[in-house]
Amino acid sequence: MGNTATGPDPGPGPDPGPGPGPEPRTGPGAGTAPGAGTGPDPGLYGPGSVTWQCHGDPMMWIAGVRALYLQALHPRAVRGVRENSDFRRDAWGRLLRTADFVGTLTYGTTEAAEHAGRRVRAIHRRLSATDPATGRTFPVDDPELLLWIHCAQIDSFLHVLRRSGITLTTAQADRYVDENRVNARLVGLDPADVPADTAGLAAYFDKVRPELAAGPDALAVDDFLRGPPVPALLVPGRNLLWRPLAGLAYGSLPGWAHQLYGRPAPAPRSVTRRLRLTGRVLRSIPAGLRWKLPPGHILKAMRRMGPGSRPSPYTLRTSAAILDRPGRA
Repeated sequence: MGNTATGPDPGPGPDPGPGPGPEPRTGPGAGTAPGAGTGPDPGLYGPGSVTWQCHGDPMMWIAGVRALYLQALHPRAVRGVRENSDFRRDAWGRLLRTADFVGTLTYGTTEAAEHAGRRVRAIHRRLSATDPATGRTFPVDDPELLLWIHCAQIDSFLHVLRRSGITLTTAQADRYVDENRVNARLVGLDPADVPADTAGLAAYFDKVRPELAAGPDALAVDDFLRGPPVPALLVPGRNLLWRPLAGLAYGSLPGWAHQLYGRPAPAPRSVTRRLRLTGRVLRSIPAGLRWKLPPGHILKAMRRMGPGSRPSPYTLRTSAAILDRPGRA
């Protein structure tokens, strides 16, 4: 799963930023500034976007696990994954490839992002799977499935970031959804068919919910995420570190998702407290250290664009009064 059905796998204490950045532009490719060809390539988003400022947050990892839980509830989408990959054997590689894909789209050059999108589309064109309900074969690049994967991912990123303490105004949250229609385009969707704000995203989930179910494939994903296989020496670390984080990702799902999985979750207020605490702990790790993790997209982007491009929710918070005043949102 991750960013696509079978493609390369998918507040308190924010790092202080350099101050207000340029005003985010809206629409697919919002980060690309006019005249970008005369200077450093900002890529498809650029430092003026909400996406650029938020995707460097460490809570994105928990948001990614939440997205996996959510994506698995679409019977055809999860079947496409299980028939075309061995997620149990290569789960960690798949997760890192998803992070690499998101990082390339967010912080890479325009050429790198477009190349990553072409690669994903080429992979999907060659793959098919069997509908668990009808037994018929379907292509994994079915726009309906790509849209589900996209919306589940964007909803998870936005939900976890905000709930863990990243302060976004309503207008900034809408911009985030709108900006990421460029992500949808790169995996093969028409941006005009993709939700452009949080209201559209909520309406999409209301529409698709009758099609969702926790069948055997989804339950297998749930079982795997609760206890992914690791070498024997790493089992204590998995139980100490991974299980609480995966449990937190599961707890952050909407109530209807818990009902479908048939597994209870802590009270929402408790989950919110844990998300905020986890956010504070992870954000206390120096950003320069966190961003050195492979493949280092953020540090490369900062070298390309200059120190003023440093991603930080602080930039969004301090500029919110300017960006969201009447007539600008």
